[in-house]
Amino acid sequence: MQFLISRARRFRIILWCILLVFPLLSVTARGEEMNFNHHYRFPLSIGLEYQTLTPLGSYNTDYNIYEASVNIRYPIPRLPVLQPFVQLGVMRFDSLDTMYPEKWDHTHLYGALGLGYANRFVKNFELGAEFTAGVSEAVFPKVSDTGKVGSTNLLFNASGKISLNPSYALSIDIRPSVKYLLSLSSLKTFDGFLFGLGFSLNYRFGEDPDSPRSIIRSIRFENVSLPLAFSAMQSYYVKNPVGKATLTNTEKNALTDVEISFFQAGYMDSPTVSETLPVLGEGESLEVPLFASYNQEVFKTEGVTPLTGEIIATYKSRGRAAEQRHSVSYDLYDKTAITWDDNRKVGAFITPADSALRNYSSFVRQAVKDETLDMYNQQLQFAVQMYAALAEIGCLYQVDPTSPFTQAQENTQLVDSVSLPRDTLKRITGDCDDLTVLFCSLLETVGIETGFITVPGHIYAAFNTNAEGAEYREIHPDRSTTLVIDGEIWIPVEITMIGRGGFHEAWRRGSELWNAFEHDQSKRAFYRTRNAQAIYRPVGLKESDLGLQYGSKEHIVRGFKTEMNKIAGTIINGYMNEARASGDKKSYNKLGIVYVKFGMLEEAERTFRTASQIDRNYLTPQLNLANIAFLKEHYREALSIYENVADILRNRGKASSRFYQQVLLNISKVYYKRENYHQAQDYFMQARVIDPETVKEYSYLASVASSTSRASDVRSQAKDIIFVDED
Repeated sequence: MQFLISRARRFRIILWCILLVFPLLSVTARGEEMNFNHHYRFPLSIGLEYQTLTPLGSYNTDYNIYEASVNIRYPIPRLPVLQPFVQLGVMRFDSLDTMYPEKWDHTHLYGALGLGYANRFVKNFELGAEFTAGVSEAVFPKVSDTGKVGSTNLLFNASGKISLNPSYALSIDIRPSVKYLLSLSSLKTFDGFLFGLGFSLNYRFGEDPDSPRSIIRSIRFENVSLPLAFSAMQSYYVKNPVGKATLTNTEKNALTDVEISFFQAGYMDSPTVSETLPVLGEGESLEVPLFASYNQEVFKTEGVTPLTGEIIATYKSRGRAAEQRHSVSYDLYDKTAITWDDNRKVGAFITPADSALRNYSSFVRQAVKDETLDMYNQQLQFAVQMYAALAEIGCLYQVDPTSPFTQAQENTQLVDSVSLPRDTLKRITGDCDDLTVLFCSLLETVGIETGFITVPGHIYAAFNTNAEGAEYREIHPDRSTTLVIDGEIWIPVEITMIGRGGFHEAWRRGSELWNAFEHDQSKRAFYRTRNAQAIYRPVGLKESDLGLQYGSKEHIVRGFKTEMNKIAGTIINGYMNEARASGDKKSYNKLGIVYVKFGMLEEAERTFRTASQIDRNYLTPQLNLANIAFLKEHYREALSIYENVADILRNRGKASSRFYQQVLLNISKVYYKRENYHQAQDYFMQARVIDPETVKEYSYLASVASSTSRASDVRSQAKDIIFVDED
């Protein structure tokens, strides 16, 4: 019989668990549109509960057990799904023993603290769970002949609930639960688990937010302006307004804790706060800028996307919380669109992190690496290489037929289009802004700092050579062909010349455009890419392989060498004319160094000999002749000349001079090259004694290699042999 009763109890438990879980499975996601928990939150509630209990173990006999309680519940304001509560109740055990019908009857009086979780999925239904822990005092009136017997117990309870909310103030709950009693006295008969099933009624204080009286409309939205939005300006709108609106307090009392935000569903993860005010006074109006923190979805749009966003105002009026929303429609342009009200916006389209561009620039560098000059400006050489590579794949300038730059620049409200560099590279045509951002992006991929120049009706590229302004003759003999920005030499490149002329012509044309407005500098402007991107960060990209044909390596090399010969000829002719006109030994020595930088060692050697013949006591060209021997790998000849120069300097009392230090370093490099590392170390240490700071970059000379493999790894550094301009 007990076995059958036990099975019946288990069946009831399983049945009620199914009834509890089934609504969870059937609730739809309609609540995602509104946070019902916050919307229908209440400050406090009082509830009455009744339930019957069934032991999950066997007692000394059968019992009818029921429980009645009252609770006071306080939802956490910022997280109303969590609801701490206090519970007071009575639990009655009536014995069904036929022999001693009243002996084991007893009553528990208890108090407990609990924490509830209640999630309102839709307006009228909630699902939740609760946990309580408390203390009870059980009173047994007739268990002993001596009188009443008391027993203190610990009480734990876990329950679920299904709530029907016919109105805001009233909630009716069905509650399955599991309770555990633990006696702290010697009376352990009733220790164990009980299953309970019951219902409760709860009255919730507060005002129904759906009632006409509770809807607060204290703010009037006026002069809402949300002009065109551009995906490329995503980062800009975080700190700069996408629009504005005027808000007026229509109440006869001040509003407090006012917060204004803007939200665009689908393109924002959460509303962007635009303004917070502790107080908005009676009748006061305020113009609020609207900021927008768009997510990456804006970069996936194509063309023009009509959107409807919301301006959200939250505040308190006479202590009551309120929220108002105002819809606003506007157009979002894709990531290629731009207006020219701020030329710095171009920075958003320069994308050096694009893997497609990095792969292309890496290909170009590898193609020309054997022809790259170690001793000439690396930034200028790479710019020439990239120009030649773009010319090789047939890249051409083509005017934008829909909105030419001239028209777009004159009308700052006209929406123009700037192609992303990867698209221009794939299409191999573009107007001046397209080609400018492509060329700048490619240079930036290898760490060359770039900028862009605007003149009436035109935009073109520039890059930093990192050479000091005083060294302009090493870049170009004509100072006017370069720009000196913060003491560094920049080269302007009229990139639209590509396909119509070489790099040298593009350089010349770029400087001409700049100089044309020397007397009206308000019409020309220079912008550093890094400064522009501090405001307009590069657009987000969905990277993919472009399937590019990179062109012929041989043709790229040929184009690079042709342009470098033009540059070399221009620079060398300037120094050569000066040397021939002056007949000065120092001018010939400088000319020889220029020959070296362009890899023309035979010409350099003849020029150094000319300088030495003019003055046999002039040691500088003799040192440089030794350097030529070093580069030709005639190490014995180089060492002989170095040591001879060192002897002369010591005899002249110049053993502590910078010139003597340079000679010692070059001797050290000869020994290092010949794998005589102890001798290399010795001469390096002598050089360091003269000035430790100037030799830090050559510290590898102080190491003693343990193997030829290590030596071969480091010996390439010996190419930085020191050519001397003045002794």
